[in-house]
Amino acid sequence: MAAAAGAAPLLGELPDAIVLWEILVRLDPKSILRCRAVRRGWRSATSTRGFLLAHHARQPALSIFSHCKYIGSDRKQDILLLDHQAAQLHTVVRFDHPYQLEGCCDGLLLLSTRHSILNASRAGLSVCNPTTREMASPGLLLDFNILGMYPHRPTGEYRLLLQGRKHETTQWDTPSDRTGFYVLALGSHQPPRHVGCGSETKLVSAIFESGVPVRLRDCLHWYRVFYRNLSEEDTRSKLVVFDTIAESFRQMRAPLVPTKSCIFEMDDTLGIYTCNSMTTGQVVDIWVLHNYESEAWDLKYRVRLPIAQIRGRPEGPAGGWFLDVASGDGNALLLVCFGRSMFYIDTDGKLVATLRSCHSWDQRLKQTLVPHDFFAALEGYAVNGSPFIPSI
Repeated sequence: MAAAAGAAPLLGELPDAIVLWEILVRLDPKSILRCRAVRRGWRSATSTRGFLLAHHARQPALSIFSHCKYIGSDRKQDILLLDHQAAQLHTVVRFDHPYQLEGCCDGLLLLSTRHSILNASRAGLSVCNPTTREMASPGLLLDFNILGMYPHRPTGEYRLLLQGRKHETTQWDTPSDRTGFYVLALGSHQPPRHVGCGSETKLVSAIFESGVPVRLRDCLHWYRVFYRNLSEEDTRSKLVVFDTIAESFRQMRAPLVPTKSCIFEMDDTLGIYTCNSMTTGQVVDIWVLHNYESEAWDLKYRVRLPIAQIRGRPEGPAGGWFLDVASGDGNALLLVCFGRSMFYIDTDGKLVATLRSCHSWDQRLKQTLVPHDFFAALEGYAVNGSPFIPSI
């Protein structure tokens, strides 16, 4: 962006293009917000959509974690991001009450508070940008399960993929049958639109046993965490894929493994990790899809966890555990929550750092300052609670 005629330069004798596209665009969101308070020229230059999109593209995708704690009698919920390089957790927002993370994309969090009324499943939804402190409430979803959140590239909308449920009648209301899959555009004020596939019972089962989908190439991908017997191998060895442009489902080949497994994104492709009991082999296998078109997978890592070292630390007493695998800077990162702490392990099986224990949401967030129109359409507001980080 060249300086307007007669306008003061952004920074001394340096050309504005250098200041904007070589310096400011490389700063983290917190620093950008602080820069906007320095002078009007900086605020104007860093508020254009072109700059905001370029800045967002440079942000790393960091793993999201949740930590609930009590302050007096009030229960608070912190949302944290893991800085892979520094091996540190950073709080980005604190809520006055707990939420369930339903989806995440382009710096936005889809949150819900679930409850039942007269045998009907309801989800009170909120969309939050923790970087800009904006939050909006699309309302309640009656008898729908949320399968995923995604940007619809042709329209620029953010949409939810839903699975409808059959609601039996009671003495207070009438029955409804929303069985099938639906799409809801955030901010449109239109009801969910049916996209079919309601009779695919195996498909529904595979999605609900898969957890959070991975968004890649305009598609959502699921992989079943468990299969119970050999007769299920036909569905267990395949990914379920929803094409967000064509609004249709398909399947992809996947490695067949007989233990607990989860899908995650790794370096713009798909990864699947498997783990067995902590008391047996203590080994984590990480598979990577090296060719999306041919659906070819490679076993990239086999990691032996340092269980004896973890058990011997005062932060990790014997007890329950869970494993998460994230991707950062081209490498896989293993996070083992055990006792009161979370242990950060590299692919050589080396214990790198010990962090406080918190709940992994198996998703990653790229912080963004890009404004979204639906916050205004949904009467967005600033989040209540403790001050956000970043703050000016």
